[in-house]
Amino acid sequence: MLCSNRLSYIALVSPLFCGCVSTLSPAHWAEAATAIMTTDTVPKAASRTLQIAGVPVTVTGMAKGVGMLQPNMATMLAFIATDAGISNVLLQRMVREVADASFNRVTVDGDTSTNDSLVLIATGASAAPEVAVPQDAGYAALREAVMQVAVELAQSIARDGEGATKFITIMVNGAKTAEEAVRVAKSVAHSPLVKTAFFASDPNLGRLIMAIGNAGIADLDTSRIDLYLGDVKVIDRGGRAAAYREEDGARVMKPAEIGVRIELGRGDGSTTVWTCDFSYDYVKINAEYRT
Repeated sequence: MLCSNRLSYIALVSPLFCGCVSTLSPAHWAEAATAIMTTDTVPKAASRTLQIAGVPVTVTGMAKGVGMLQPNMATMLAFIATDAGISNVLLQRMVREVADASFNRVTVDGDTSTNDSLVLIATGASAAPEVAVPQDAGYAALREAVMQVAVELAQSIARDGEGATKFITIMVNGAKTAEEAVRVAKSVAHSPLVKTAFFASDPNLGRLIMAIGNAGIADLDTSRIDLYLGDVKVIDRGGRAAAYREEDGARVMKPAEIGVRIELGRGDGSTTVWTCDFSYDYVKINAEYRT
């Protein structure tokens, strides 16, 4: 669910909320980020500042969720707020664009749930002039700040994936369309065999090529595919790179953060997806979890 809210005041009168309202404070973002945690191991919050017409504006967000996170967002909850003033039309446009480039590009295990939400709130409390159209001064800066907060939160979810030991960035270039690039990136990110190989620091080229092929692109020419693990080229034109050595692959698979770059050689479409490995603890956490 995507939500955008343009607010100036919220009144909660039910006794159920009295305790929460009495402790409301601009300084309590950290407490709120902790309160919404489920299987998270750490709270997730991020903030940016910018200026609109010389007036300071703040964007702050928090999120929770470390499993069942295949886009569209699943058990994730994310709340981003700014004191900027912005029209409802632009706010709705911004929340969709931001979600697509951040939370909808993160996945932990490929499963989904029913209560996913990203809420973007603009209170208008800042003295900065309201942003009414995309051409207004400050719109680009505000969108960039919201995007940075969203990407940081999305990445923190993958970093804290259930049982995760490694954070993996999968970049796909040279697709016919951005949508095609997403299909390939997700196919790699969702593969249990790829994810367990990352956990084992095993540069298993067969599993990586298998996952690309499983993206279901009928006219994919494998002879055009290049693939890099970190700074090491492991696949050249669809085959094992001549200079590749197993020890080089193992070296770049050991760190806690790993980059995968896939060049399809089909067009200008590209994307980036963030995910994590599958460890023994992922199975343990989900085997022991009870609703």
